[in-house]
Amino acid sequence: MTVFIITISVILVFVLIGTIMHATYFKSKMEQIKPYGEMLDVFNKTMHITKMGNGDKTIVLLPGMGVSLPSADFGPLMRKLSEDYTVVCVEYFGVGFSSQTQRERTCQNYVEEIRKVLFNAGIKSPYVLMPHSISSVYSEYYASTYPDEVEAIISLDGTSTAYIGDDMPGFVKSLLGVAKVQQAIGFTSLLAPIATNKTKLLSYGYTEKEISDLIIYAGFPMNDNTLAQITNSTEYIKAAHNLIYPKEKVPFFKIISKQTYETKNSQIKVTPQEYQTQHLERVGAEDNYEILDGSHFIYLNNVDKISELTRQFLNGIN
Repeated sequence: MTVFIITISVILVFVLIGTIMHATYFKSKMEQIKPYGEMLDVFNKTMHITKMGNGDKTIVLLPGMGVSLPSADFGPLMRKLSEDYTVVCVEYFGVGFSSQTQRERTCQNYVEEIRKVLFNAGIKSPYVLMPHSISSVYSEYYASTYPDEVEAIISLDGTSTAYIGDDMPGFVKSLLGVAKVQQAIGFTSLLAPIATNKTKLLSYGYTEKEISDLIIYAGFPMNDNTLAQITNSTEYIKAAHNLIYPKEKVPFFKIISKQTYETKNSQIKVTPQEYQTQHLERVGAEDNYEILDGSHFIYLNNVDKISELTRQFLNGIN
């Protein structure tokens, strides 16, 4: 009993220290980081976009789920693409430097917020959308609803809208709140520097500042907006699936992670190859795809290759 009491007391002390550090030291470090680009008024809140390059075509980078600071996470890819194009990174509400919002987290609202922030920034359509992961769903919804505003989509290991899985069970949704608790006690802030391979990120083209900022922001990824995004992901897929993708008007190119293509996902009832094939058929990209070595975050180690594939695809559709 004495050992048990001592153990619990030590844990409580560490939790208390972590909570205080998260609310003071780590929060202060985060607030010292200045936005990389513009803060713009969108639906009575503020959204952050970063812009590089001055090319004739505009590529809009849209982040995947759980990326805490997209403007830094996309840094090397933005620099490479900006050699030929105007490149814009959009940070959704509740992500990166953008504020949170009370607007419902629906597929339609994500699209309207992307449109609004680009319009307010004076960036004219049509755009080449380059979404990662779940943002590919928003991009398809965008193209299906406003085809004249989208020149093409280049999806980075994007979520399929051809396969609709089961809704997230209620007990799983309730467990998502645990992530906010872990964040509040400083667990994610303390873990981030340990889990970050700085040497590898430097070799991928990240700057020292980007790595430092990513580590700090990794301690603050969870809020009501991001949790709602996770919870509603199946609804986003359904919303895009119910629209007819404009194959003839908006060309689609998909860059697929080899890891995603070969690894079975227990939550998906078809093979990973069928999952991709069905999606390619839906968007008319049966011949417009490439499988690259790497994880789901395919842009980390494939900056040059993605830039090359982008150039070939866009030159081809012209």
